[in-house]
Amino acid sequence: MKKQWLAKGTSAVAIVAVIATATAVPTEAHAGGVGLFATEYTQLLNYAELVGQLEKQVMMVENQMTQIADMAKHGITISNQLFGTVESDIVNLNRIVNTGQSLAYTLSNMDGTFRLRFPGYISTTNYGQQYSQWGQTSLDSTLGSLKAAGLQNDQFNSDAALLKTLQSQSTTAVGRMQALEVGNEIAENQAEQLMKLRQLMMADMQSKAAFQSAQIQKDLTTQADTDKFFGQATITSDGVTF
Repeated sequence: MKKQWLAKGTSAVAIVAVIATATAVPTEAHAGGVGLFATEYTQLLNYAELVGQLEKQVMMVENQMTQIADMAKHGITISNQLFGTVESDIVNLNRIVNTGQSLAYTLSNMDGTFRLRFPGYISTTNYGQQYSQWGQTSLDSTLGSLKAAGLQNDQFNSDAALLKTLQSQSTTAVGRMQALEVGNEIAENQAEQLMKLRQLMMADMQSKAAFQSAQIQKDLTTQADTDKFFGQATITSDGVTF
């Protein structure tokens, strides 16, 4: 509105100046009054044309100022960009799943630990002790998975607060730069949530793998002890074909 008023005001001032100039030009008294009037009228038309050109220049300046303001607006950045704390969250999850005698996926010597607790088809002289160890490994692995789920449940409030802030930044973004930065924040938050989901999936696999291993090892040990006590029977064919 101010810029339009400036353009109109400039045009009005220019027209007044033209009229004042025209009235200030002394007129010579001679018989050719019609020719004199034609000359002054031509000058007025020239002045009007100059005013039109001046108005166009004012409008060009106004458009340039608008473009500069638009460029400045699209270059504004977000002063407080928000990103999650996935690194520390994953560290805490890795620590929690390693509970007691759990068969945690974070163990540095997974292969050796697994073969030590679940050696496969082998007899034992203390079945009760071995059975207790298998059960405890399965229980601790399940407990680690539950703790990991509980930790992520505790993080829901902070994650929800972060999401709400990102939504607010998205709706109040000024210019392209802020919109792009908000998009980057949302994409980063989605990546963090996927990483946490992977952690929960691994914790669930840990619990199921430990239970399955304990069941298989119990059956194998029972069979090995039975075979050792009774001796392995050899089954031979009687020669009958079917």
